[in-house]
Amino acid sequence: MCLLGVADLSPDRARNSLNRVGWPKEQYSATSFDEARKNGTTYIVDNADDLIAAEGLDVVVDATGHPAAGIRHAQAAVRYGRHIVMVNVEADVLAGPLLAKQARDAGLHYSMAYGDQPALIAEMVDWAEAAGFEVVCAGKGTKYLPQYHTSTPDTVWSYYGFSEEQVASGDFNAQMFNSFLDGTKSAIEMAAVANATGLGVPSDGLKFPPCGVDDIPTLLRPASDGGMLERKGMVEVISSLERDGRPVFKDLRWGVYCVFEAPSDYVQQCFAQYGMQTDSTGRYGAMFKPYHLIGLELGISVANIMLRGEATGSIRGFSGDAVSTSKRDLKAGEVLDGEGGFMVYGKLMPAADSLACGGLPIGLAHGAKLKRDVAKGKAVCWSDIEFDPNQDAVRVRREMEDMFAGQKCPSTSRKTQLGHGVVPMTCRPHSGLMATLFRASVPPDQLSNRQPDW
Repeated sequence: MCLLGVADLSPDRARNSLNRVGWPKEQYSATSFDEARKNGTTYIVDNADDLIAAEGLDVVVDATGHPAAGIRHAQAAVRYGRHIVMVNVEADVLAGPLLAKQARDAGLHYSMAYGDQPALIAEMVDWAEAAGFEVVCAGKGTKYLPQYHTSTPDTVWSYYGFSEEQVASGDFNAQMFNSFLDGTKSAIEMAAVANATGLGVPSDGLKFPPCGVDDIPTLLRPASDGGMLERKGMVEVISSLERDGRPVFKDLRWGVYCVFEAPSDYVQQCFAQYGMQTDSTGRYGAMFKPYHLIGLELGISVANIMLRGEATGSIRGFSGDAVSTSKRDLKAGEVLDGEGGFMVYGKLMPAADSLACGGLPIGLAHGAKLKRDVAKGKAVCWSDIEFDPNQDAVRVRREMEDMFAGQKCPSTSRKTQLGHGVVPMTCRPHSGLMATLFRASVPPDQLSNRQPDW
């Protein structure tokens, strides 16, 4: 596997990043794509379009975290016949169903990024269904308290317990960190999981119940059986904190899980014989993975595409959406500051409900000017803002919405899916194992650096 190139608006920043992770300077000192391809080295550029168009490139990895940039890069990759690994889950939720379709129509793979939680959850769902179990719930852990929804960049460090000295000593982005805390990242990631697996979305958003690993199969089962789910087949995020702030015993803050039901008495007996963690009835079992290693595992996505011809999770429908929701009473004339800011957070919503109310996706909330007041806790809608329908990201999103308009349940049935939601397709011959990484192809002041799920 060869990293052909890196595109960053600041090439020096890219070089510093490669140096920090231990790459020898000669490995990323190529002066052209031809030289990099010939010698197995890396060419650093400041233009993403040049990189995507480079001869011999097989896979594009977008890690910008910027929704509009991710959409632009994915569509360029399709034009040039490149497979796509979308680390940029913000873009994935904003327009992933359309981008994935465009890639499939071109005989290309559009993949989630292995190592990030959505892909690992999709893998667990795929495993459970392939083994013949009915998936009851799947999701991840995080640190959550109800007051975090109104957290701002001014309050985020106190919630994390970071001192002013700690913040000053590192490269800390308050708005980015706040997007993890206020629930936005969880909403985005669970929307991605729902869209890749066909799992349902809670009707009034994520509940973030406090839960340790021993209680997962008991709590995350239907309410009719003593749990807290509306029904079987849902996504949910569990909190590592009790509501009074005490730590949950044996929490899953950094991990992922899947709850499934035994389809027969025999399988239920096997659960007991094999020592599986179950609820008191023995019908509901759970598997979990305590950690995710994000970028350290990303190469698995590239290898999976090139060697196995399949994605590590891929969007197949539109089940969930992350909708901009007001943190305070907002006034007409105010300009929204986007993900992790002072004004809105992303709330998970069933896609059908989002389409019905015209919800504004959180990925388009940066720089949007309000036309009318929006009360605290209410969804911000397209009708509440001024927007340019010809702006690329807006145009693509609206096109995607039109694809699913009027559909009561706009998602692909999980029972017809194969391999994390991947259906067979014809792809071009595998000519090599070259990957490209976009560290930042957006202005530095808009950059959302990928960080662990705090």
